[in-house]
Amino acid sequence: MIIEMRKGAQKSEIRQVVARIRELDMEAQLNEGSEKTVIAVLGSNTGEVDTQIFEVLPGVEKVVRIMKPYKLPSRDFKKENTIVKVNGVEIGGKEVVVMAGPCAVETEEQVISTAKLVKSQGAKILRGGAYKPSTSPFGFRGLREEGLKILAKAKQETGLPVITEVLDPRDVGIVAQYADILQIGTRNAQNFPLLEEVGKTKLPVLLKRGLSATIEEWLQAADYILRLRENGPQLILCERGIRTFSNATRFTLDISAVPVIKGLSHLPVIVDPSHAAGHWKLVPDLAKAGVAVGAAGLLIEVHPNPKKALKDGPQSLTFSDFSRLMSELKVIAKAVGREM
Repeated sequence: MIIEMRKGAQKSEIRQVVARIRELDMEAQLNEGSEKTVIAVLGSNTGEVDTQIFEVLPGVEKVVRIMKPYKLPSRDFKKENTIVKVNGVEIGGKEVVVMAGPCAVETEEQVISTAKLVKSQGAKILRGGAYKPSTSPFGFRGLREEGLKILAKAKQETGLPVITEVLDPRDVGIVAQYADILQIGTRNAQNFPLLEEVGKTKLPVLLKRGLSATIEEWLQAADYILRLRENGPQLILCERGIRTFSNATRFTLDISAVPVIKGLSHLPVIVDPSHAAGHWKLVPDLAKAGVAVGAAGLLIEVHPNPKKALKDGPQSLTFSDFSRLMSELKVIAKAVGREM
């Protein structure tokens, strides 16, 4: 349920409400807005608790039950859009934020040359995988900490914040030492121990949609992260295509998920056209569609020589392809009242 405090409610009144929630063996999550504080009451037994228990407390304006299966990502909890801030970059505002770079970190030269190129064309965040999931155990699985060090060097030389994937709860600590955003990939979208572990960190998290996850399942996965956040809802959602009956593309990009999420949730949602397409020729059109439909940003794979890439070469853009796309995206962004 949601407890809305009156405008100007005293901190002592808010503390009293939180204390009462905890007395009932439930959790409290605060959203301190500019006008009033909203408190989410979380727990498996909330349906058994009479709302009057909280309605009579000083400073409480009203108590509302959330009927949706997800709680903290909901606009019932937070009506205004969340802006995720990363080293001066704001995700979820008027600007379309592009995160670009190689699927996998291979060499220092590969990553730094890519970082310099994508920055020169307007990308604000460098992506690159040091720990790589692989469908086959014989596929390239990343350089691990050595890859993280290469990303850190690229950040030092370009100033670009880094987003990189974490696969295992045991690796969260080491990845968090190097990353500016922790990425949860589609295979781990419902790896609940991992979601909880990244939720304990202070870093922003990007949560990709699961291979076959519904919108509700995706937002419930977000709850696992948000319920443990002590520094606000610094979480980004990423639509990257889902598995359907069609095999014309690697996955089916659910472009409608962007406006649906924007209606249901305060969290920013971006689009990954590379994984949805599976082929570089399709990436530009899907990227443009993402911007046109209102995505807060894009996650795009770029490689200096895709034919020699160790991972996802067929869906990676060359430097010239990426440069051309960025010019075209600016036109789309302007047409829908956005900036790049």
